[in-house]
Amino acid sequence: MIGVFLAAIVYVRAYFVSRHRLGLEVAALRQQLVVFKRKRPRPLLCNIDRLLWVALRQWWSGWAGALIMVRAETVVSWHRAGFRLFWRLRSRPLGRPKINDEIRVLIRRMKTDNPGWGAPRIHGELKMLGFEVSEPTVSRYLQRLKRRTDQEKAKRWLAFLHNHREVIAAFDFFTVPTLAFRVLYCFLVIEHPRRRILHFNTTAHPTSEWIVQQLREAFPLPCPYRYVVFDRDRKFAGDVRGFLKASGVKPIRTSARSPWQNGVAETWVASIRREMLNHVIPLNEQARVCSLLS
Repeated sequence: MIGVFLAAIVYVRAYFVSRHRLGLEVAALRQQLVVFKRKRPRPLLCNIDRLLWVALRQWWSGWAGALIMVRAETVVSWHRAGFRLFWRLRSRPLGRPKINDEIRVLIRRMKTDNPGWGAPRIHGELKMLGFEVSEPTVSRYLQRLKRRTDQEKAKRWLAFLHNHREVIAAFDFFTVPTLAFRVLYCFLVIEHPRRRILHFNTTAHPTSEWIVQQLREAFPLPCPYRYVVFDRDRKFAGDVRGFLKASGVKPIRTSARSPWQNGVAETWVASIRREMLNHVIPLNEQARVCSLLS
C-alpha cells in the first residue's frame, strides 16, 4: 500500500517538474538500471558510468536525489580523482628527455678542465665516447652551468663586501662632456662604511702617474683601509696596482662586465648625474666639476 502511494506521488510530481529536469532524472535512473542488470556478483561500474555521474553533478542540482547505486561522496571522490589526473597530464614535461647524471657530470668536468671549450667541441668529445646527445642540449646545459657559477660568485662577492665593509674603499672614473664638446674625466674615491667621498678631481688627460698622485692624496699613511675595489680599466693597471700594494692595501679588481660589484661607486655616480650633472654643463677644464660639487 505504501509503495502504491509513493508511486502516485511521483506520478503527480512529474506534472510540476520541467521537462529538462525530468529528462535528466529519467536518464540517470535508466543508467543505474543498466548497471544493475549487468551479470556480476555486484554492479560493475566502468569509467563511462563514473564520467556520466561526474557530469550530472556539474549540470544538475538534484543529482544526489536520483543516485541509488553509490553514495554521493563516492561521486565527489571520482570528480577529485579526475581533477588530479587532468592536471597530471597537463603537467607532463614536453620536449626532449633530460640528459642523465653521467652526461651532466662529464660536461661539467670537460668545461672545468678546459675553459676554452665550447658546445661544439664538448659535443664532439661526447660523441667519440659513445654518448648520444645533441649539440643544442650541450649548449643549453653549458648556459645553465654558467648561470649557476655566476650566482655562486655573486654570493661569495656579497659575503666579502659584507664581512669587510669597514675596511673597503673604492675608486672609479666617469666622464662629463663640456660646452665645447670636450670630455672631462672625473676621478672619485669613496669609502664603503659611510659612503663618504675621500677624494675627487678631474682631468682631460688621465694617466697612471696622475691617478697615483690622486691615490696618495686619498690614502695618507697609515692607510686605514685594507681593500680597494676598482674595475678592469687599463688606466688602473701597472703603476696603480704597484702603489696600492706598496701602501699595504690589497687591490681587488671586479669581474669583466660586472659594474654591480663596484656598486657603491656606481650608485654615487648615478646620483651625481641625476641630481646635478643632468642640469649643469661645465664650460671648460678650468671650471672643474669638483668646484661644482663643493
